[in-house]
Amino acid sequence: MAKMKFLCDAERCIECNGCVTACKNVNEVPWGVNRRRVVTLNDGVPGEKSISVACMHCTDAPCAAVCPVDCFYTTADGVVLHDKDLCIGCGYCFYACPFAAPQFPAPQQRAFAVRGKMDKCTFCAGGPEEPGSKAEFEKYGANRLAEGKLPACAEMCATKALLAGDGDIVADIYRKRVLRRASRPETWGWEKAYGADV
Repeated sequence: MAKMKFLCDAERCIECNGCVTACKNVNEVPWGVNRRRVVTLNDGVPGEKSISVACMHCTDAPCAAVCPVDCFYTTADGVVLHDKDLCIGCGYCFYACPFAAPQFPAPQQRAFAVRGKMDKCTFCAGGPEEPGSKAEFEKYGANRLAEGKLPACAEMCATKALLAGDGDIVADIYRKRVLRRASRPETWGWEKAYGADV
């Protein structure tokens, strides 16, 4: 079975935010929540790079390790999802995630545990509700994987900087790009999310 992964090629990202817009539109993400964002590394310095960041669906997800109610689970495809009906809004996942992927729709100035239900990138794989149901869409957004599609963010990337899909295929595409460039790879987050041996 394929293990789904994301990779953003820093040499190709042009900071257009097409991935962010695609995610928000396809999944009708609530106001104030960004499942995906574009970050500029070394902003204003010659050679600055931009990357698209979201939940990396880690092999050994730290968010799942700290959740006191075990609302996180990993699908057979390696996608890390969560059950909003179990989430208590404690915020532990937010602090554990090295990519700051978990988001809370309510303002952060509120008291502890009243942040609302956590929201994060689902790799466009829906959630624990019936696939394709109205309840699944309202809570988790589109289930594009069930339709045989890739996440909207990666499909909308104009420069194909954001790659998504089977981790072996994604790594192979990136490896070929690096060999063609004859340069050092810029795989921010890959090793942290998936380990050095992937």
